[in-house]
Amino acid sequence: MHPEPHDVLRSASFADLDTTTLYGILKLRSDVFVVEQDCAYPDLDGRDTEPGTRHVWFERAGEIRAYLRVLHDGETQRIGRVVTDPKARGAGLAGRLVAEALIIIGHRPSTLEAQAHLAGFYGKFGFEPTGPEYLEDGIPHIPMRRA
Repeated sequence: MHPEPHDVLRSASFADLDTTTLYGILKLRSDVFVVEQDCAYPDLDGRDTEPGTRHVWFERAGEIRAYLRVLHDGETQRIGRVVTDPKARGAGLAGRLVAEALIIIGHRPSTLEAQAHLAGFYGKFGFEPTGPEYLEDGIPHIPMRRA
């Protein structure tokens, strides 16, 4: 009998990502943000390759199951591109990724642009709204910050 596969947490700079992993990350982001959410937007914004960017993800048997990135924005760190594969939703992976991102960030302030329906989720991690709700690609968002 073989043991059940499990989700493995990974973290890397862009330079340390192998091409198969990078492809899986970009495919997941495209599948969810562009196709599922029906938003034609420039996901490849040039920030993935910045030296201060950290990529954090869960994989299982070589498949990317959930992902986020942490960007260095001067005095603050920005969490973004938080995404979970539809087949992996409900397993708590996004929360575990945010918790890991906050370990990476440490005591520095951090920001994110939350889809409005997820403001309560991010609130559990100490993020508070910092401005009014706005539309981005037709989806309500709210800026949030954690001091």
